[in-house]
Amino acid sequence: MNRWLLAGAAVLFQLALGAVYSWSVFSKALQAKVSDFDLTKAEAALPFSVTIGMIFLGTYIGGRIQDVRGPRPVAMAGGVLYSIGILLAGFAAGHAQLWLLILGYGVIAGFGLGLGYIVPIAMLQKWFPDKRGLITGIAVGGFGFGAVVTSPVAQRLVEANAAVPTRAFLTLGVAYLVMTLIGSFFFRNPPAGYQVAATGRIAASGREYTQGEALRTPQWYLLATVLCLNVTAGIALISVISSAATSIAGYTAAAAATLTGVMGLFNGAGRIFWGWFSERTGRMFAFAGMLGLQGVCFLLLGHASQVAVFAILSAVVYLCYGGGFGTMPATAGDFFGLRNAGAIYGLMIVAWSVGGIVGPLLAAALISGDNYTTAFTVIGIMALVAIVLPLVTRPPKAEQIIPQEAL
Repeated sequence: MNRWLLAGAAVLFQLALGAVYSWSVFSKALQAKVSDFDLTKAEAALPFSVTIGMIFLGTYIGGRIQDVRGPRPVAMAGGVLYSIGILLAGFAAGHAQLWLLILGYGVIAGFGLGLGYIVPIAMLQKWFPDKRGLITGIAVGGFGFGAVVTSPVAQRLVEANAAVPTRAFLTLGVAYLVMTLIGSFFFRNPPAGYQVAATGRIAASGREYTQGEALRTPQWYLLATVLCLNVTAGIALISVISSAATSIAGYTAAAAATLTGVMGLFNGAGRIFWGWFSERTGRMFAFAGMLGLQGVCFLLLGHASQVAVFAILSAVVYLCYGGGFGTMPATAGDFFGLRNAGAIYGLMIVAWSVGGIVGPLLAAALISGDNYTTAFTVIGIMALVAIVLPLVTRPPKAEQIIPQEAL
């Protein structure tokens, strides 16, 4: 099989899953007075919050199963569950059926999303051992671009039925089902004995770890912490970028909304760029670069009163935020091997969940009115201090595995 055809199928699959991040379109419509839902902000946030919470459970289970059963059945199951959840949400018709929206979009679609998300990441590393960083960057880049592609389509569907905006999910759910089934149809592991010579400055452990063995090394926790800190910094800005742009650089509400949408492109591009860059410099140097750049940008952002300067600094932060997702799967593969990559990295997604909670809470706690300087300074210092972690992290050795009986 042409492995680049497989990569294209993976991007199609991930585009459908990444569309979940177009929730802001629906959140706004569900709060509108013309809507039969007329939700509060807290109520409108519930379905998406549940989705994010379910992703980790899905990736953990999906990673373990696909290492045993192969990628295709797990990806198909994930795509079907995700699409069914979206379609079910499309039948919610008013405030009294908010529970149906949470069940469909949140619980079912969120679990299916996690189940499918981990599959192409683990699979493509086996097909591209010579380009692990680039290929995982492309795979998760497809996920990052999902919302960019879907949001304008979702907006038109919502406007066509403003009273019941959830009806848009019926059309989108069918589209997601077609995309995920077509993409996953091509999924398979490489044949036995498949080898491609690795290139670039990549440090690897040289052995295949089980999930249990990986969890008994300090390196697994160091990598999870690096990912968590990178997510914490980036998502802290993501959670407040619209209001920060208005308060710091004087953006109008419309301009701030446009900026938020454009930044999604940098999130997706960062996943590909940093994955490619890490092949040339080494994974840990790349992570040190992401944290360092974010640190510097955050220190400057609170004072970036010019529109262009604020946009440039924000774009760099988004690039680095996305870069963590593009680079860490390949790093885990380097450190712990590819045989159980789904289970090992699938469990590491917990760092995404933790960072996704801590970042916005930290920003909210430190922002005082329209003053973002203290919050951005603290986050910037945190990112700069965190540089030490990737600089001291090296692939594990056999003697570094903590014996089971010692735990």
